[in-house]
Amino acid sequence: MNKNEYNGWANYPTWRVNLEILGDIQWVESEIEILSVEMLEEYVENIVFEQYSGHFGLMEDYARAFLANVDYREIYESIMENYQHDKMTENGE
Repeated sequence: MNKNEYNGWANYPTWRVNLEILGDIQWVESEIEILSVEMLEEYVENIVFEQYSGHFGLMEDYARAFLANVDYREIYESIMENYQHDKMTENGE
């Protein structure tokens, strides 16, 4: 998939999830050390579905289909790159 498909991201779902759910998180070193692609996916699903208990029909099906298209690996790599950049900037490198 072409990385420039939507605002520099793999696709619209990846861009939107990063922008609206993960983009403003200030990751600390202890979180970065244990962060994984799977943890990002679980975190996003918890945010999206936390207010509902059980199945909520067609809306849930659409939300799950949308989230299935998110490239969590790309978001993870971006988080790690940004963290490393910020850390180097703090250290004056």
